[in-house]
Parts: sequence; structure tokens; C-alpha cells
Amino acid sequence: MKRSILLALVLILGGWAARAQNVKHVVIITVDGFRPDFYLDSSWQAVHIRQLMAEGTYAKGVNSVFPSMTYPSHTTIVTGVQPARHGVYYNGMYEPNGSTGKSYWNDSSIKVRTIWKAAQDKGMKVAALFWPVSADAPVQYNIPDIGGMGETVREKYSKPEGFVDELRKNVFNGEAKIEYGHDVNVGKIAAYVIKKDQPNLMTIHLFSVDHFEHQQGRDGELVRAAVRGADSAVGIIMDALKDAGVWKETVMIVTGDHGFVDVKTSVNPNIWLKQAGLITDVKTDNWKAQFFSVGGSTYLYLKDRRDVATLDAVRRILDTVSNGKQLFRMIDRKKLDAIGGNPEVEFALSGENGTSFGNAMTGDAVKPGHGGSHGYFPDFFEIRTGFVAAGPGVRKGGVIKEMSERDTAPSVARLLGLDMPGVEGKAPSELFNK
Repeated sequence: MKRSILLALVLILGGWAARAQNVKHVVIITVDGFRPDFYLDSSWQAVHIRQLMAEGTYAKGVNSVFPSMTYPSHTTIVTGVQPARHGVYYNGMYEPNGSTGKSYWNDSSIKVRTIWKAAQDKGMKVAALFWPVSADAPVQYNIPDIGGMGETVREKYSKPEGFVDELRKNVFNGEAKIEYGHDVNVGKIAAYVIKKDQPNLMTIHLFSVDHFEHQQGRDGELVRAAVRGADSAVGIIMDALKDAGVWKETVMIVTGDHGFVDVKTSVNPNIWLKQAGLITDVKTDNWKAQFFSVGGSTYLYLKDRRDVATLDAVRRILDTVSNGKQLFRMIDRKKLDAIGGNPEVEFALSGENGTSFGNAMTGDAVKPGHGGSHGYFPDFFEIRTGFVAAGPGVRKGGVIKEMSERDTAPSVARLLGLDMPGVEGKAPSELFNK
């Protein structure tokens, strides 16, 4: 009996070792605003992503974080933990005296280990291209997503030194300005890095689809064109891996950060608080409570977290809102803790029936909305994102019914043999060959 158990262990370990030996490269591509229908419905014309789906494994849906926003989601993808642990709560930072445009853009905002650091510790070559919260990350190639801070800042934090000038010369024929918002151009940059150095781990962020979903909602000609553009970028990267001779040693993952909801109503809850005298002037720090809105959700901050009277007053205000239950639902502190949400707030509101939130303090509190939004509590179909993977060790024809964004990091760790202790996610068993 002992001998048979030992033999079984040897065979299992041998199989894992063979898989690890075959996988020398992992490429993660996120399509901002990526939805499962982009590959499940052929009318979206994502031919390269559907090719990966046919050759590997796909998920019917991936649960995002709360809020279902770009920066916290991308940070969960590279850490395997929820925002309460990794520390990136939104895209832009909450500033109690009014926004000055601060965002979570530097790797130092991340409080836990990343797959970048784990790969670097194993002596691997790593690239992060337009990935949120990646400035100063432990990678060899980097063009960070720096929000609205401008191209001067982006170039300052790109590496290796002179990398953007090198791209202008060798990829874009000396053009002074690179249109990063065109996903095909991001694909060309990734292809250049692959040709030059074949990193073991690449994280690449494509963001045009999100831009047009905000404009048109879940569907529209501009959205469909953007999906085709993102798919073309995926195809460029696939071809680069083949040309470099590393395709058969590479696992490619295409995933995303959140889905999208068509907006019908816009709510600015701070107007109610101002009318009730709980906000006088945030710029002079004269306030007791305020909401911080991020699209599909909004978060209540108290100036003094011991101020129970103000907290009760806010709840009473919300209870008196006409059609309030049709506009939003409350995510209490218990639910926030359960999903790993921001520990600094008292509660959140998540939009219902196409409601999104704003930070205005004057005007109408409730008015018609348009376009699309995200940021909602991630427990319904429209806000889910997608996941497709193919390559050595990945099961062909695999289907994952439901997974979480925090499952990507442990999956990559398993593929590359990285050390990622303390992750909250788990590598889906459906993803791998037996």
C-alpha cells in the first residue's frame, strides 16, 4: 500500500514538473470592460480570443471586486487578494476636502506581494504595459497607467530608461506622439518587447473598450469596433510569440476587470446631505458626513467615525428618498467585510436598475443618466468579466462555471512555480490538465 501511494505521488509530482518545465512564459492581457459575451457570442467578431477559447479553457463569468473598478480589480489580479488587503480601494483616492486628482498609480500603494515580485525573486524577466498601479513595479519593462497625470509622468516612470524613445524610433517610425488609446498600438509595443527579450511574465492592459462602453453602454457600433481592435491587439501578441519561437511554451490569458451596466439614472447623494446640514463646505473641512461616488457605487465617510448620531441621520435621509429602493441598495459593513471592501467607510450604496452615482453637491439629486458604468456590487451577470486561457498544461475544452479575479494570481503562480503565500484565491481545477 505504501509503495503504491509513493508511486502515485511520484507520478503526480512528475506530471506537475513536466508541466512547469513546458510553461516558460505567461502573458496576461486584460481588456478593460471585458465581458463573457465578447467570446461567447460570435457577433462580437473577437476571432483571436475565440480561437484561444477553442484551444483552451474559458469561464462563463468572473466575479469582480467591490467596487468593480479598474485599479482595485487589476491589483487583485496580480495579488490574489481583495482590496481590504491589497489597499487599492478605488481608481482615484478619496480626498476629504475635495478631489485634487490623486490616484493609486504607484506600486508602493500595494500592501501585499505581487506576481511581479514573485517572478523577479525567481530571476525571471517581467514586463508590465499600461497596467494600473504599476509605476516603480519590480519589472524590467514598464509603461505604467498613470491616470490623468500626463505623458511626462508616464515617460519618467517607464523603463528601461529611454524605452519610450526607443519605441518611437523602432515601432512608430519616429512619431512624436504614441496613441496609447489605440489597443493595436499597445499590441505592437508588446510584440516589440517579446521580439527583443521574451519576458517570462507579461501583464498587458488594453483600455479602449471601456472608453466606448462609458459612452454608449453595453452595445453600440463604437463598442463593437473597440472589441475588434482589442482582439486585433491579442492577435498581434499571439503572432509575436509564434515569431519568437516561444508560443508552445506560453500560456496566454485574456481576462478583464469588470462588466458594464446601461445607465438610466444619475444620483448625487451629497446633495441630500448638504440639504440636511451635514455638509457645509468640504474645502474648509466643514462637514460631518459625505459620500464618495465611483460610478455604480458610493461610499459613506464620517468625519468622526464615533459620530453615531450623524450615521443615524444619514440612514434616515436615505429611508425618505422617493423610490430609493428602486435606485440603490445598501451594502452594510458586514457585507463589505465579507467581500473584502474598503475598511474605512461605514457603508456603501450600489446602484439598482441602471443607477450610477456622482459627487456633485448642487443641482438635482436625481436626474436622467446615459451611457454605461461599472463599480457596482459584483453579484449579478452584467457586471461580471471574462476569462480565457490557452497553452501548455491548460485543459482544452475546459469550462469554468464561475470564478473570481483573485483566482488569476494563484493560477499564474502554479504555471510558473512562483511563491505566493497568503493568496485568497485558488487556481480553478477546471483550468488544468489532469
